[in-house]
Amino acid sequence: MTETPAPAPASPEPTTLGELRATGAAFRPVKAEIRANLLARLRAGEPSLPGMVGFEDTVLPEVERALIAGHDLVLLGERGQGKTRLIRTLVGLLDEWTPVLVGSELNEHPLHPVSVWAHRQIAEHGDATPVGWLHRSDRFGEKLATPDTSVGDLIGDVDPIKVAEGRTLGDPETVHYGLVPRTNRGIFSVNELPDLAERIQVALLNVLEERDIQIRGYRVRLPLDLLLVASANPEDYTNRGRIITPLKDRFGTEVRTHYPVELADEIRLLHQEAQTTWRDGAVRAGDAVYATPLVPEHLVEIVARFTRLVRESSHVDQRSGVSARFAVAALETVAASAVRRAAVAGETRPVARVVDLPSVVPASRGKVEFADAGSDPDDDRELEVLDHLLRQATAQTFRARCAGLDLTGLQEHFSGGETVESGDLVPAPALLGQLGTIPRLAELLGRLGVPEGEQSAEQAAAAVEFALEGLYLTRRLAKDTDGGRTVYGA
Repeated sequence: MTETPAPAPASPEPTTLGELRATGAAFRPVKAEIRANLLARLRAGEPSLPGMVGFEDTVLPEVERALIAGHDLVLLGERGQGKTRLIRTLVGLLDEWTPVLVGSELNEHPLHPVSVWAHRQIAEHGDATPVGWLHRSDRFGEKLATPDTSVGDLIGDVDPIKVAEGRTLGDPETVHYGLVPRTNRGIFSVNELPDLAERIQVALLNVLEERDIQIRGYRVRLPLDLLLVASANPEDYTNRGRIITPLKDRFGTEVRTHYPVELADEIRLLHQEAQTTWRDGAVRAGDAVYATPLVPEHLVEIVARFTRLVRESSHVDQRSGVSARFAVAALETVAASAVRRAAVAGETRPVARVVDLPSVVPASRGKVEFADAGSDPDDDRELEVLDHLLRQATAQTFRARCAGLDLTGLQEHFSGGETVESGDLVPAPALLGQLGTIPRLAELLGRLGVPEGEQSAEQAAAAVEFALEGLYLTRRLAKDTDGGRTVYGA
């Protein structure tokens, strides 16, 4: 089923310079615009940058102060800390619509023209000069810094076709503008700034300070009006030779980002970012209909704890960090494993279980830089490290959620030598059928956050399997694993 796109917001009415003047409109620089909208949000008690999880008391106050001061800023942080997400969220602080001269390459304000072309248009047409409206989503530009990025890409270059048409090299209208001027009256982002060659970094000096540009040895006086934001890895940014000192000096504010400090923030981030539900609520495959997969809260917590343990591990390169995308991909893999079981075993409601967690290890191996960079890629020690940390995360979650819960009734099921077989393709009814009546099941479900009245066989199986794994990790049960088959016993 194709989604119907949301209707585009209607732009304001004035379509000529005269109509715009009649409304009493006035030119306002981008940084003043951002400052006013930010202060309005703060005064109203609204989030300044919605969706930025775990930065409320650390990063966001620094960013807010920088924007109020009218500073260009650079965000320093390891990969996957939300730097690009934060930069793109800044767009929400721009006015929803802003007037522009129709046909302007520089998004010029009709009441504040800066180019020769714009002055000529207004001189020729006067109050009849056409005015268009630019939505804030179109006022953002970005460039991933790569070694082959040129001055022409960022700033601009002489257009030989325009020269061939008879214009002189000194004519500003011979210039083909680069990404930075074309984002005039908006926000421009340079991602991974230290990867720019030094001579390209020099080209940004005037943009940051004098707010003009120089192309091919002659000066084009353009009072650019924009907010320039850059991102970088702290190690690359602070190392001598990766970024020129004058460029560092011209950024008004340097802000350090970080991974979520609290476990609750890690979990909140997973709920916000991981795509574990079907967009249309269910999926039809032939005659079967599969409901949207459910990932119980205790499994979300395990993935969050696992991510934090990997970040803290001495086996992992701390300079590289472990991206938030690591946790997001892990949780999505767990949900996918549950859906696969539902398809193979005939379950109608996919619910993730502990048995789905091992699928995370091979899937996430490539997202981690291990400290021993020269190790054999076929060496299984990396997988063993991740396996160990995953078990540790599961044990921590079990202790946190089931401390004081009497599970002796479940443990006594194995006193006579009985076993319980599970696996990534064993459906919930088959698992529960091996156990019969389960003592304190309602209390266990409550501890794991399953609301009363919403319990199902699949959720019960997920809770019981978590309890079995917890008993094994606390050495009260034995476990034998062979591929996708798991057997618990005394």
